[in-house]
Amino acid sequence: MTYPIRVRACALIIENEAVLLVEFEDEDGIHYNLPAGGVESGESVIEAVKREAWEEAAVDVEVGPLAFVSEHAPHLITTYESNSPHGLSLMFDCKIKEGSQPTLPANPDMNQVGVRWVSLSELDSIVLYPNIKHLIKDYARDRNRNIELVEEYKLAIN
Repeated sequence: MTYPIRVRACALIIENEAVLLVEFEDEDGIHYNLPAGGVESGESVIEAVKREAWEEAAVDVEVGPLAFVSEHAPHLITTYESNSPHGLSLMFDCKIKEGSQPTLPANPDMNQVGVRWVSLSELDSIVLYPNIKHLIKDYARDRNRNIELVEEYKLAIN
């Protein structure tokens, strides 16, 4: 069955006033993304966050609370043309596990050239997709504004 909305799992990793980003270079120049990607069949969102952090930044993470949600609705965009599917991105506050160091993975994504800590003060000078720079900075100032993720399998059966 095909669903009309693609779900993306994203790792928001903030340490020492910097955010860990995946660096890409293509015909439009350099841009950045959070370590993220689509949830695969048979995988929970939390499992997808861990997998994507490993695949894109070669880092093991502990997945914390849901920080925020972003919707990409191409049919509502008027400032540019988007050929990408309708998507919902779930961004989780993650911590790097002790002993794990972010680095370019052995098999990086197409056009991926690096993994980089970008200081929060430098965020406004880079291109970030989606453009959630202000949300990242706001979240870094107040991490107590989490959205709870209810994982149904953990609920008690009445």
